[in-house]
Amino acid sequence: AWTCALDERGTAMTSPAFAATLARAASDRRDAAFLLGGADGLDPGLTARADLVLSFGPMVWPHLLARAMLAEQLYRAATILGGSPYH
Repeated sequence: AWTCALDERGTAMTSPAFAATLARAASDRRDAAFLLGGADGLDPGLTARADLVLSFGPMVWPHLLARAMLAEQLYRAATILGGSPYH
């Protein structure tokens, strides 16, 4: 699977750039996995093997909020790729 690790030290992206990244990943592979760490973050070995290390900004977000933000960005990416005016 294509893997995306969420980490505060990752790359910050706009929603359209994230959508384009997901589109490229989908054309290469069938499955995607999103890795969110707990209070201590992710194991460095996981982030080193991830296809993308993504940051939602320099602030640290609680696990449950990060999940909700990821869900929103996945929905937003789908609407962007589908040509919806939502974004």
